Amino acid sequence: MDIEEKVDLIERPPTEEVVTRDELVELFKTNSSPKHYIGLEISGFLHLGSLISTGFKINDFVKAGIKCTVFLADWHTLINDKLGGDWEAISKVSKYYHDAFKLVCPDVEIVLGSKLYEEKMEYWSDLVKFTKHMSIARTMRTLTIMGRSEDDRKIDVAKLLYPAMQAVDIHSLDVDIAHAGMDQRKIHMLVREIFPKMKWRVPIAVHHKLLPGLSKPAETGDSHILGKMSKSDPNSGVFIHNTDEDIKKKISKAWCEEANIQNNPLLEIARTIILHEFDKINVERPEKFGGNVSYSDYKQLETDFAEKKLHPGDLKHTVGDYLVKIISPIRDKLNLSEEIFEIIKKSY
Repeated sequence: MDIEEKVDLIERPPTEEVVTRDELVELFKTNSSPKHYIGLEISGFLHLGSLISTGFKINDFVKAGIKCTVFLADWHTLINDKLGGDWEAISKVSKYYHDAFKLVCPDVEIVLGSKLYEEKMEYWSDLVKFTKHMSIARTMRTLTIMGRSEDDRKIDVAKLLYPAMQAVDIHSLDVDIAHAGMDQRKIHMLVREIFPKMKWRVPIAVHHKLLPGLSKPAETGDSHILGKMSKSDPNSGVFIHNTDEDIKKKISKAWCEEANIQNNPLLEIARTIILHEFDKINVERPEKFGGNVSYSDYKQLETDFAEKKLHPGDLKHTVGDYLVKIISPIRDKLNLSEEIFEIIKKSY
């Protein structure tokens, strides 16, 4: 595989930006197997966005010859009060996350945050040195990476450590590419600003678009996280442990305004998930409604929908069928014990 093909894989949907593409090209010229990382809090039930879309993107990195790491951020989970801030619960759910990502991304390495901190004795001294370059004001502006408001003045001090810890994680893992959703962009820009001052390796940042929720999007003030699929809202997304019937029912009720291609969750699922795994999308419909049609090019699918050549009902039926094909094999192999189910359910 040549460099251009590798870059194309990295830029493939749902990737929204690479900071910077030129640096990525140069990296591939000098390193045939760069190191990648994506960090995840351990919180709710895994869904179409958190596991499938993210996992498929990780597999693009793997295909490009990159050594990929999923960092399960257990300490960050505790700091951000997820799973009730219960360390025992976090540890148990970590195993569920580990198994899920190994199933979807078998070639990835899984690293637990607490284990990294035990093995890297210099981590905490590096953290202190890094924070010397951060003001309180800048720290507050980065709190959006944790789903917190930068105007929140009632947070505990531990949460102020979160952004710096995330940055030092990247350094401690010695990665060439830092990968995350667009909601984590602020921390990567902070890393690219401060790492040169510390003479630390500056990673390339790759950000993927967050999968929108199934409900009609509400303006949040941040276009990058507009109506994103949420672990805490069972109606906003398709969860890995939903039955085939549940999947189809959720998709049938999804917001899909006729001819509207803006923030349309079903079009985004078709673009980033279905066409990622299938060469084409086959829409089956009666002859009186135009007959069967196939799409191997997303732009044509989007155009037909915008021009009312593809009805929302047909799109919903098709997306539902394809999601069952994608999710059911994963669901059937991924064990979710009653204990883990109750731990996660209790945290909502």
